[in-house]
Amino acid sequence: MPASKLDKLCVNTIRTLSMDAVQKANSGHPGMPMGMADVAYVLWTKFLKHNPNNPDWFDRDRFILSAGHGSMLLYSLLHLTGYGLELDELKNFRQMGSKTPGHPEYGMTPGVETTTGPLGQGFGTGVGMAMAEHFLSAKFNKDAHKIVDHYTYAIVSDGDLMEGISHESASMAGHMGLGKLIYLYDSNNISIEGSTDLAFTEDAAKRFEAYNWHVIEIDGHDHDQIENAIKEAQNETDKPSIIICKTHIGFGSPNKQDSESSHGSPLGEDEIKLTKEAYDWPSEEPFFIPDEALEVFRNEVKKGEKAEAEWNEKLSSYEKANADDAKAFKAWINREISAELEQTLPVFDEDANGMASRAASGKVINAIKDVIPNLFGGSADLAGSTKTDIDGYGSFVVDGPTGRTIHYGVREHGMGAAVNGMALHGGLVPYGATFFVFTDYMRPAIRLASLMKSPSIFVLTHDSIGLGEDGPTHQPVEHLASLRAMPGITILRPGDANETAYAWKAAIDNEGPTLLVLTRQNLPTLSRTDANSAKLVQKGAYVYKDSEKDTPDAILIGTGSELQYVVEAREKLAEKGIDARVVSMPSWELFEKQDAAYKASVLPKEVTNRVAIEAGTTFGWERYVGAEGTAIGLDTFGESGPYEELYEHFGITTEAVVEAASK
Repeated sequence: MPASKLDKLCVNTIRTLSMDAVQKANSGHPGMPMGMADVAYVLWTKFLKHNPNNPDWFDRDRFILSAGHGSMLLYSLLHLTGYGLELDELKNFRQMGSKTPGHPEYGMTPGVETTTGPLGQGFGTGVGMAMAEHFLSAKFNKDAHKIVDHYTYAIVSDGDLMEGISHESASMAGHMGLGKLIYLYDSNNISIEGSTDLAFTEDAAKRFEAYNWHVIEIDGHDHDQIENAIKEAQNETDKPSIIICKTHIGFGSPNKQDSESSHGSPLGEDEIKLTKEAYDWPSEEPFFIPDEALEVFRNEVKKGEKAEAEWNEKLSSYEKANADDAKAFKAWINREISAELEQTLPVFDEDANGMASRAASGKVINAIKDVIPNLFGGSADLAGSTKTDIDGYGSFVVDGPTGRTIHYGVREHGMGAAVNGMALHGGLVPYGATFFVFTDYMRPAIRLASLMKSPSIFVLTHDSIGLGEDGPTHQPVEHLASLRAMPGITILRPGDANETAYAWKAAIDNEGPTLLVLTRQNLPTLSRTDANSAKLVQKGAYVYKDSEKDTPDAILIGTGSELQYVVEAREKLAEKGIDARVVSMPSWELFEKQDAAYKASVLPKEVTNRVAIEAGTTFGWERYVGAEGTAIGLDTFGESGPYEELYEHFGITTEAVVEAASK
């Protein structure tokens, strides 16, 4: 059934705002907003539970524009529905300092739930949001009180479905039965190069049916079909749903509809005039918003205030009937970390044999699991190696929706995006684990976590040539350097079991993403006093063992599994009359956050004889060893063999430190 005259007016308001903003910027993607305006209008005005006056209301539905290139669709909706995004911001689309960047950015624009643009990321992040809702609703809802009850919607594109992450994430969501996940697929058969027949001819419906999704196919311009499809998807509680919306990119443009020419370029003034004439729209006034249309959209403010007020009443009633659960729920959604965390961290006795930092990490997880009851995570099919199971609480979905160990499967990219989605959703302290080398497969998700400052935790084991016989394919020699180059990330590579405990605390306290980089092989558990307490890990670097002199003859810097070598080297250098200071530096990023006085106290400028050792590429270490210092590592790929032999072969040894410092 065709849309009513008023509905058509509202839809064309979205279209023309998008066209005009792209044209004014002389940059952008008008075709997708024009094609999906009908779908977005029905969703936002008839289904989406949201409060424009409080974009962070916890029980709102989450809406993701995974097809982030069509950002003007979202910006138009946010302006029209009263999110405080002024019309001038739409006029400044894609300009520096505006709240309407080329692709939606989390934290910049009210109502943007996640940063999108790299195709497939929104698809994967939405799965994480739905996982969080699924867990939290099962954990806290009672028969009489449903305080967690919302959907995750996303608009996804042909490009999203082509990207590999969508396969991983869709498979995971279907397996988990995430019934509150509803994706609207803009199936317009056009990509940048032309028709999708050039490269993308799979049967998407059959693909998603095979993933255990509920599949609906509709005309994406028929409002009745759109409405009925969303209702049908909401009624399917055991499977995620994908609504395949057959649409026309650049809808209404006489010369550019159904063409790649409307995908990534402005329509042009002449074509906009012709298109507005086809819409029966005034062409002489750009950014025109009819009063009747604005009234329809702004009604979302009253609806949102009413929905949140009803939820607050429900929460108040819940609190009276379930005081302890209500207290926990509020603490979880406000990310209140128990003050008992630090005193619950395990303390490991000095031990020359020690344990791998991955094993210590596993002990930490299970020591803190009850004081951080919303700690929620698992691994990409590597739990036995990464030591990341939460014992005693079952597996998510397999043992029920409140299981706390997640089995992500061999899906590192999908896992990374899901962790981001859970972190952004709120209510959980999520983590995902794999071997460090496989950050290659999840780097886009890690990068977006950094860009968004999401408190995502990634546990990465088998961190160096120390994993031994698996060989260079699994030995991440260049990964520390490459990830340290990423703005906004915090990396911790602890040197023993006690440093690992405080590395976990630093990760949980961190307001942005954290990588915990851990060993396969055992590390000695070092001796500790108040002067070199492992809690100093939180400063990024500290003096583990000082020299006897006011000014050391040398400074020896170690991270992770190589900290032991500088500790040993100090004793050997003392026999040669060289008095050295040992510095443990588990985190460059945390060290750089300290004030200048502290940094100078650890690495005084007057000491230029510095040696750093790390089982990875030496790139970047000149920052701390200076022009006269030495960085010991390996600037080649590794080898396959017992790790002890590899360390000798590559010269990553105590003797190498002694020799370098002696020079």
